[in-house]
Amino acid sequence: MNKLPLAKRVLILNMLVEGSSLRSISRVADVSINTGTKLLEDAGNTCIAIHDETVRGVKASRIQCNEIWSFNYCKQRNVGKATAAPLDAGDVWTWTALDADTKLIVTYAVGDRTLSSSRLFMEDLKERLSNRVQITADGHRAYVEAIEGAFGDDVDFAQLVKIYKGSTSPAGRYSPPECIGARKHTVTGNPDTAHVSTSYVERHNLSIRMGNRRFTRLTNAFSKKIDNHVHALALFFCHYNFCRQHKALKGISPAMAAGVTDTLWSLEMIAEKIEVNRPRPGKRGPYKKRVTAES
Repeated sequence: MNKLPLAKRVLILNMLVEGSSLRSISRVADVSINTGTKLLEDAGNTCIAIHDETVRGVKASRIQCNEIWSFNYCKQRNVGKATAAPLDAGDVWTWTALDADTKLIVTYAVGDRTLSSSRLFMEDLKERLSNRVQITADGHRAYVEAIEGAFGDDVDFAQLVKIYKGSTSPAGRYSPPECIGARKHTVTGNPDTAHVSTSYVERHNLSIRMGNRRFTRLTNAFSKKIDNHVHALALFFCHYNFCRQHKALKGISPAMAAGVTDTLWSLEMIAEKIEVNRPRPGKRGPYKKRVTAES
């Protein structure tokens, strides 16, 4: 079986986390798009395992939660009239929980924006923390029941409800509405109102859009398969947590700041882990000569 050299695999992974599309990667790296897609799949599965095994026992004080929108195959309003739309076509939401001090993405989840997705997201967050924390989320109602179910009274939880000014002008169609105020609402415990904020996690949404071509607006770069969407996000979050030197942390990665690891990882390390976790091909069956009418 042919195997790409390590340098080329690292190049492809680097382009993926910098927001390049699979077709542009296939042209620049001189590989088929199927090769790039297979590497993305292997990288995503490996990065999911890395995050699940490594980001445990996190000591944090302030967690900020948010959701970011994207879609698979087509937007939700177009699913009914789309040709051959898969069952998972439509809006896709990525839930993120960020440690405000270390900037670590403690957990993330890909799903819809319903209570069931929020519950799974919060239950996973609870399992990864080692102490009582303060959580700030936006005004989405699903957070209230999900956090109560996962944490009970063992949490200081507040919501930051922003008030937006509606825009009816065509010029503001693709721009975010103007925020004209915010209201802090204590839900559980005794959160410090001075730190009731979602600024860091909302800024991280920009990093997600900049580092994932699938989140680019008004293009044909959206995901066509939900599995590839999940794999791309897994690679991005693993690179962000372990490999990227965060400017606010003076040259160390969020994982180092959180004490999850004491080493700054590289994409070469991830590429090597991908190779270790890659399933070995099974033995080929015996060769059978094809029988034709002429023979």
